[in-house]
Amino acid sequence: MTPNDEQLQQLKQTVLHHLTAIYADTSPELSLPALCEDIINIMRLNQDYKESVSHRNNWDQNDVILITYGNSVKKEGEAPLKTLHRFLNKEVSGYINGVHILPFFPYCSDDGFAVMDYYEVNKALGDWDDIEAIANDYRLMADLVINHGSSSGTWFKNFIKGDGPGHDYFFTTLPSAPISQVVRPRTSPLLRETETHDGTQYVWCTFSHTQVDFDFRNPEVLKEFINIVRFYLDKGVHIFRLDAVAFLWKKIGTNCLNLPETHEVVRLMRSLIQHADPDAVIITETNIPNRENLSYFGNANEAHCIYNFSLPPLLVNTLVTCDCFYLKQWLMSMPPAQHGTAYFNFIASHDGIGLRPAEGLLSEAEIASLISTMQQFGGRISWREGENGVKKPYEINISLFDALQGTTSGKDEWNIDRFICAHAIMLALEGIPGIYIHSLLATSNDIDKLEQTEQNRSINRHEWDEDALMAELATPTSQHAQVSGLLKKLIHLRKQQRAFHPNATQFTLHLGEKLFGFWRQSMDRRQSIFCIYNVTDTEQPLRIANLNLVVTDRWWDLISGVILDGSSDVITVAPYQVLWITNG
Repeated sequence: MTPNDEQLQQLKQTVLHHLTAIYADTSPELSLPALCEDIINIMRLNQDYKESVSHRNNWDQNDVILITYGNSVKKEGEAPLKTLHRFLNKEVSGYINGVHILPFFPYCSDDGFAVMDYYEVNKALGDWDDIEAIANDYRLMADLVINHGSSSGTWFKNFIKGDGPGHDYFFTTLPSAPISQVVRPRTSPLLRETETHDGTQYVWCTFSHTQVDFDFRNPEVLKEFINIVRFYLDKGVHIFRLDAVAFLWKKIGTNCLNLPETHEVVRLMRSLIQHADPDAVIITETNIPNRENLSYFGNANEAHCIYNFSLPPLLVNTLVTCDCFYLKQWLMSMPPAQHGTAYFNFIASHDGIGLRPAEGLLSEAEIASLISTMQQFGGRISWREGENGVKKPYEINISLFDALQGTTSGKDEWNIDRFICAHAIMLALEGIPGIYIHSLLATSNDIDKLEQTEQNRSINRHEWDEDALMAELATPTSQHAQVSGLLKKLIHLRKQQRAFHPNATQFTLHLGEKLFGFWRQSMDRRQSIFCIYNVTDTEQPLRIANLNLVVTDRWWDLISGVILDGSSDVITVAPYQVLWITNG
C-alpha cells in the first residue's frame, strides 16, 4: 500500500535517525535528508509500504532450514539448481520448510563468498528462474555478502581504472596506518598492494586478497546494498544472512570489529526490510565470542536471529568427552530471546567448527584436547592471526559425522547414535534449527576434494552425484539412509510440539555431567517436554524424581512411545539415548 503522510514521516524519522548514527563522523557536506529520500525510494517504500509489528515472531516450531550449496547434489547435463529442487521435493518436503542456498552468484574464490556480480546467478548453477522456483516452494535464505566483494568483479576493475560503477566502493589506507589491533579470521596480510590509475593503493582485505572490503563510509556503498536487498526480495528471498557483518565498519586505531556503526547498519536494514516484507528475517553471521555475538539482537531492533556459534564446539566437546559440564554451564548463561528475535541453532555448516565462540567457555586445555581428537578423526585446522601477529586456531574443518565417530579414547561403534543425539539436542533447544545437507546425508570427510583444492574447508563440501546418492538412500543399511531416516523422524516429532516453538520457555536441568537435560514449556504453558540425553557411551540411571513431573498429568516419551506409569523410580538410559518426555 502507499503510506499515508504520518507513516511516511515516521519512516523518514527512523531512517534519518539510523543515518545520523552511522555517518556522525563523516563529511559535513553529506546531506542526510537527501540520502534518506534516496534509500526510501530505492526500497520503494514510498509506494509499497507495509505495517510492521514490533516484537513479532516470524517463525514457529514448523520452521527447519536446510543449509546447502547450489551444487551439493548434481546430475550430469542438468543445471544443479534444478537437481537440488528435485532432491528437496523428493527427500525433504514436509520435513524442511526453509532452504539456505549458499552464495549462488558468480565468484572467484572461497566457494562463492567472493562475489563478482550480486545481480546474477552463477551460470554453472542455473538462473533466476531456478532460484524463484525454489523460493515458491520453500522459505529461501540467501547470503548478503556485505563485507567484501571479488577482486575479479567489475567494481574492483573499475577501482583499478579509477572510473565507472564501484570505482569508489573499496576501503584503502596507508601501509603505515596503525592496524596492529585489527581482529581478523585469517593469517594473510591485511593490506593488498594494488596498482591503480591513481597510483599504488593499499586495499583492506579482512579475509583474503581475492575478497576486497567495501568502504561503507561512502554512502553510495550503502545505497548499492539496499538496492541489492530490494532486488533479492523481488526474487523471492525471504531470509537474509548478513555474511561476516561484524567486520563491516573500519576505523583506524580500533580493532574494527563490532563497531557501533556496524550495529546501526544492521538496525537500518531491519527497519527497511520489515516495512517491505513484514515476514522477512535478518540473520547475522558473526563468528565471534559469545557475548559479542549476543549483542546483535540489540533490543529486538537489530537482527531477528543470530547464529548460535558457541553450540557446535561445545556440543562436539560434550559428546567426545562424555561430559556435559561446559555445555550445561553455557546453556544456563544464555538469555532467553525476546519476542521478535530467536537463536539460529546449527551444529554443522559449510564452514568448520568455530573455535573463537568457544573462547571463555572452554579452557585452553579443553580446546587443545578437542583439536587433537578431531585431527585423529581426519580433521584439519584453520588458523587466524591474533594480537601482535600470534597465530591461533580459528576453526576445525571436518564433517560432523566423522567428528562424532568416537570419543577422546578413539573410534567406537556409537557413531550413528552419537550423531543422532547431537541433532536431537539441537532440534529441541530454544531457537530455529538449521541442518547442513551433509549432516542430513551423513556425508563423511571428502579427502579427495581436500587434496584437489588444498583448501581445508573442502573436506566438508562434498558434491553428490544424484544417482549415487539416491542409490545410497535406497540402501537401508547405508549410513546415509539410516541417518536421514532417523533425522526425519525427529524433525517430524519436533514440528508437532508447541513446546518446541523457538521462543518457548527453556530451563536447564541439573542431572550431573553424564545426562544433559533441559525443560521446554509452550507459551500457553499447557505442554511441557523434558529433554534428556545420555552423552556417554555407557548406561546411565535417571531418577524420575529429579524431573519434578506434575503428578496429575500423564507423561510419556515422544520418541519411544513408552508411558511413565510411576512403576519405576529410576530409568536406565542407554548410551546416547534421547528422551523427550511430555504431558501432551
